[in-house]
Amino acid sequence: MLVNLSFVSNKPTGISTYATNLIPHLQKLQPTLLSSQLINDCDCYPIPGNLTPDDGSKGHLRRLLWTQRQLPKIYKQKSSHLLFSPVPEAPLFTDCRYIVTVHDLIPLRFAKLSPLTAYSRYYIPQILKGAQHILCNSKATAKDITDFFGIEPNKITSILLAHDANNFRALNLPLSNYFLYIGRQDPYKNLQRLIAAFAAIPNYHKYQLWIAGSSDPRYTPAIQALIDKLGIANYVKFLDYVAYPQLPIIINSAIALIFPSLWEGFGFPVLEAMACGTPVITSNLSSMPEVAGEAAILVNPYSTAEISQAMANVATSLEKRSQLSALGLLRAEEFSWYKTGQATVKVLSDYL
Repeated sequence: MLVNLSFVSNKPTGISTYATNLIPHLQKLQPTLLSSQLINDCDCYPIPGNLTPDDGSKGHLRRLLWTQRQLPKIYKQKSSHLLFSPVPEAPLFTDCRYIVTVHDLIPLRFAKLSPLTAYSRYYIPQILKGAQHILCNSKATAKDITDFFGIEPNKITSILLAHDANNFRALNLPLSNYFLYIGRQDPYKNLQRLIAAFAAIPNYHKYQLWIAGSSDPRYTPAIQALIDKLGIANYVKFLDYVAYPQLPIIINSAIALIFPSLWEGFGFPVLEAMACGTPVITSNLSSMPEVAGEAAILVNPYSTAEISQAMANVATSLEKRSQLSALGLLRAEEFSWYKTGQATVKVLSDYL
């Protein structure tokens, strides 16, 4: 079995995190990893290192061309029986048997907001049609695959993801005065409503809103303009990309994680915050209820007033924060990469 890791970035976000945490649990299948970096105790086949999102649009294009032109040759050279790709990318019109993972179909739900719409509308359906089987990270994503592409549900297996319990855990740090958002700044992430909700909190000047995630020249200027218009520039802090070891520190000290995304395939920040014992306010749409269960405040992400009210309640109630912290810690214990890995191995074994 080959495992395609051509997309794994040096600045890992959700998909790279999924792939790297899954690898140790796949070793019982003795896979060959297609990777630009050596991975300890693994059989690795070296591939170019300029195929990742770190290289922007050119990296994506190079990876798609490499997938179609070079990957089939490697498959044949290694006498492979199956390719597992943790993203929905695989060689088309070849003899390669493959299983892929779909993380979300957000570019189709928010077509006007994403340059990936053509990729999702024309390339991904062909990949899914040719796949032996399809994995996805939530029931919400499984439903989207069926609704958008007409794929039969029996060809899809939903496997919830997990968190790194060694990194994301309660640190018993002093509570600070900021709310925290972690993620990109794309419009579907709903930052504009979050910022407006923060400004609407009574006595908002007692608090800060920290935004962790790389800036984006397409979207950041509009976000900053809104902050200036609302007169809250002194209370909003942009952290840019936060290194993995630092995330638990800023999560543990936050009043709450606010994650009001309009749609998610899974939503790692929700689970990671619960694992740290930090209260979570998130959306009542798509996969977020699957991840949070009853351990978070679920809000209508289209309602600025509802987001603001939830933030005010958590900020002013020690009892509410304590309750959400305890529920979150218990909920997070239900997730593990071992469970995710075992479920994935079962599916892959069926097709080897």
